[in-house]
Amino acid sequence: MPPSERISRTPSRLCLAALLVLVIPACNKAEQVATPAESPSAAAAPSASAQDDATRTTRALALQKPNGSSAVDKEIEVLVQRIEKTPDPIDPWILLGRAWIRKARYASDPGYYLNAGAVADLVLSREPKNRPARNLRAAVLLDSHAFVEAKDLAAQILADDPDDLLALGTKADAALELGDFEEALASAQRLMDLKPSLPAYGRAGLLRWLQGDPAAAKKNYRAAMDASDPRDPEPFAWVLVEAAKVFWHEGDVDGADKGFDRALSAVAEYPPALVGKARVALAKGDAKRAAELAARAFAKSPLCETAWLLGDARAAAGDEKGAEEAYKRVREIGRASDKRTLAAFLASKDKDHDEALALVREEMKVRKGIHTTDVLAWALYRKGDFAAARKESDVARAHGTREPALLFHAGAIRIAQGEKKEGEKLVREALAMNAHFDAAAVAEAKKLLGEGG
Repeated sequence: MPPSERISRTPSRLCLAALLVLVIPACNKAEQVATPAESPSAAAAPSASAQDDATRTTRALALQKPNGSSAVDKEIEVLVQRIEKTPDPIDPWILLGRAWIRKARYASDPGYYLNAGAVADLVLSREPKNRPARNLRAAVLLDSHAFVEAKDLAAQILADDPDDLLALGTKADAALELGDFEEALASAQRLMDLKPSLPAYGRAGLLRWLQGDPAAAKKNYRAAMDASDPRDPEPFAWVLVEAAKVFWHEGDVDGADKGFDRALSAVAEYPPALVGKARVALAKGDAKRAAELAARAFAKSPLCETAWLLGDARAAAGDEKGAEEAYKRVREIGRASDKRTLAAFLASKDKDHDEALALVREEMKVRKGIHTTDVLAWALYRKGDFAAARKESDVARAHGTREPALLFHAGAIRIAQGEKKEGEKLVREALAMNAHFDAAAVAEAKKLLGEGG
């Protein structure tokens, strides 16, 4: 039975993804290749002294004292002390790397993946085939948007052990970002078959949502919540946020708000939940509250998308200066680390069409999933290339994904091509799903329908 059919027919045995995809620089400088312009001496192997310095720097990063007093901070401190006393055993190093990843997730700070990457590098320098360390390295690659490299490393791990759960999850996530939906389904199904669990049910929820089946998505998210470990509440909070997003897309603003509240009860000041609540507040007309929530989220996790929301909330609250400051941060962060979101922002605001298109085309070289393709479609629409926009929009919607933004974009593109009846139908569907999905898009949608500007 094909993986997509099995996922469709057996929602109790599916899975979900994972981690916030965050942009961080790669740690493994030793793997950089010299360019042809370098002299032979520059391309030569580093001296023993340079290698020693690099090892000391990597070790210092791996054994860095955590900044905080949470349970995971205390765990890191204990492991660091243990390793400093007896550095030879490998297992404590692996536990330390995994703790740094949990720290990154709790703090919504991708910088801590650098610490995890340093741990992986040290272990792999001693045991190049160490599977847990290779999985750590794969997680770092995934969160640095090195999706091809992450997928390749996961495949290498699976060649040694086809039942490696972490590698299956990494492969599923990387494949989805690379636009290989069927491979993502197959890896997710294999993960579910081996071990129904929060990571498995979570990925299933995401995949079923992307296939246009919100009921199955909710069932899998519920199963993921039931499978959570109370000793580690962050994955539970993450699943709650993902489930709440389904309610948000469907226009159930109050239902989404309850989910975000539950996530905040599990993990205080959890940035993804604060972002969700800011969207809810903006939808309910409380722009001041939305700006306050978005500012709190941005202070903890300065992501491009959060800066965009903060700017919109401040603008709605009448704080034009504050809005411009936030929008400036969107451009700065986007150019540095999140080309897709910046391209989406520019296309949404109908600004800098050439830059938006260049940014998303650059992103498409490493990330060809549903949402990147939709941003490309919208950037092409803004440039007036409606035929190319239609092609990309159709690709983005090929799996049946029913998100308001995707429907609105598809409808607007059809209207521009002269397919007024079909296009208006899609725009109305977007507004019927969620009349608050994005203030600028909603205003533009109503204008297309002749309902006001």
